[in-house]
Amino acid sequence: MGPLDGVKVIEVGGLAPGPFCGMLLSDMGAEVIRIERKDQMSLTDPKFDVLKRNRRSMLIDLRKPEGVDALLKMVEQVDALHEGFRPGVMEKLGLGPDVCLERNPRLVYGRMTGWGQEGPLALAAGHDINYISLTGALHCIGRKGEPPVAPLNLVGDFGGGGLILAFGMVCALLEAQKSGKGQVIDAAMIDGAAAQMAMVYGFFASGIWTDDREDNLLDGAAHFYDSFETADGKYVSVGSIEPQFYALLLKHTGIDDPAFQNQLDKTKWPELKARLAEIFKTKTRDEWCDIMEGTDVCFAPVLSLAEIHKHPHNQARDTFIEVDGVVQGAPAPRFSRTKPQMPTPPSKLGAHTEEVLSDYGFGADEIQALKDAKVI
Repeated sequence: MGPLDGVKVIEVGGLAPGPFCGMLLSDMGAEVIRIERKDQMSLTDPKFDVLKRNRRSMLIDLRKPEGVDALLKMVEQVDALHEGFRPGVMEKLGLGPDVCLERNPRLVYGRMTGWGQEGPLALAAGHDINYISLTGALHCIGRKGEPPVAPLNLVGDFGGGGLILAFGMVCALLEAQKSGKGQVIDAAMIDGAAAQMAMVYGFFASGIWTDDREDNLLDGAAHFYDSFETADGKYVSVGSIEPQFYALLLKHTGIDDPAFQNQLDKTKWPELKARLAEIFKTKTRDEWCDIMEGTDVCFAPVLSLAEIHKHPHNQARDTFIEVDGVVQGAPAPRFSRTKPQMPTPPSKLGAHTEEVLSDYGFGADEIQALKDAKVI
């Protein structure tokens, strides 16, 4: 059933990083109840909203006191709650951490924002690209002489936000087992992005990383760490950093030019990369896979979204699964004993409202009263 089997969580609806946190927890077996609102923004049909898999969905109007009272009754019975609103929103609703912890002193209360709960920007709107801008992460990604390139919304929203929040909540849940006390987690995407940049900050402080894009070991400057176009217009990636791996790169590309022997001479990187690019264009991606894939070159084909689930390695590991016809990543990480179940499809908005209320001790008359008040 997953290592978090038995843990009960309320997820107060939000976008992207909030549902990602809920997905991670529910993938690991936690019972996560998602509280939705009618005007919740959605970019797709619920069937394709993979971030919302594994959860039952409730539609409760938290702008009405009856809705707040209903949710607080549920709060008394769960282990954790997480929300992703701007600072102060939950307090205005009457659902701030002080109120919730008074009702349930063991509650782990997860809060996720872009800028954090305090600071000059705390109340300002923003998105992933803005949060990672202040950490230097965005500055580091892109080609020389060109604007920075947004790395999708992986670094701020998902890595720095949802993943860090899930980690923080599990940490607090473990601590609560010892202390018997809950606490509040302030998960800010800017903080999480900064944590992910730890190695680069260290390299910069030591002088082995410059402040220029495409001028460093891992940012596309090195001829042995980049992506290259092949004869069929596709791409392969190479990461031959260590000397023994670099030697194999030269071997399998047929390079015996002495100019390539001084691997770490940055002054030669542009010239060597141009020559290596010419070599990779002499064969198709599949031909290079036949030569390099599975060797210690540190090589992989750059797969499109339509190809990822067809690769033999991904198939052997069941890295991708299909749920209700939608290809998606399987729960991660993997466990030898408490293995997570196959995810269930995302629920339609409010599909389980009455069912969940009944499970949480609401009688038929109470549920009807909430319906009459247009709370559910």
